[in-house]
Amino acid sequence: MKALLVCSGGMSSAICAKALQEAATANGQDIQVTECGTQAFEEEVKKGYEIALVAPQIRHRFSTLEALAKAAGVPIILIKPQGYTPLGGKILLQQVNEELKK
Repeated sequence: MKALLVCSGGMSSAICAKALQEAATANGQDIQVTECGTQAFEEEVKKGYEIALVAPQIRHRFSTLEALAKAAGVPIILIKPQGYTPLGGKILLQQVNEELKK
């Protein structure tokens, strides 16, 4: 699975991305997480992602990002604060799996 994780500048998401990848591996799932900032999101989301993940600190931009993701045919979710931590990989993986099963 290809996931796009967007945060303000594309840097704080590295820890979250690593935690998500580790949780997926432990669960027998393969996930590739690409991180980007809000400035790059509009073009990046068009590159074949199965889901877009929005960092909690930019929730105020969710509706704008959601419109861009929907235009690209990509489901998008706002990451729960508990999932956006070094120990939150399992929480975020569960959130991703729930969204993709809809």
